[in-house]
Amino acid sequence: MEEEEEKEEEEEEEKEEEEEEKEEVEEEEKEEVEEEEKEEVEEEEKEEVEEEEEKEEEEEEKEEEEEEEKEEEEKEKEEVEEEEKEEVEEEKEKKEEEEEKEEVEEEEKEEVEEERMKRRRRITRIVKKSWMKERKE
Repeated sequence: MEEEEEKEEEEEEEKEEEEEEKEEVEEEEKEEVEEEEKEEVEEEEKEEVEEEEEKEEEEEEKEEEEEEEKEEEEKEKEEVEEEEKEEVEEEKEKKEEEEEKEEVEEEEKEEVEEERMKRRRRITRIVKKSWMKERKE
């Protein structure tokens, strides 16, 4: 009878030990699962942060490109305006030179006309004198 009790006790102890081991194993597995889940969540958060940073970087690059394009367009616009201004100035100078040339030609023409008139009057005077002289004689 005592042996039976002992055997029962032993079985009871064994059963308790197995139960404890089983609980420990379950606890360890539970902890591993929790750790894995925690790592997964951290990894996902890390990926989200990286994606957000990448998105912000792309946005910044886009803004920089737009700014550069805007500056380039402004520069081109200024160059075109400068060229147009120079063309207008050149046209103005050309026109002034043309007017000056016309004035000089007009003055020369007037001088030639004046010289012609002087010669004509002189000739007329000489002819008149000569005619008067002939008449006197």
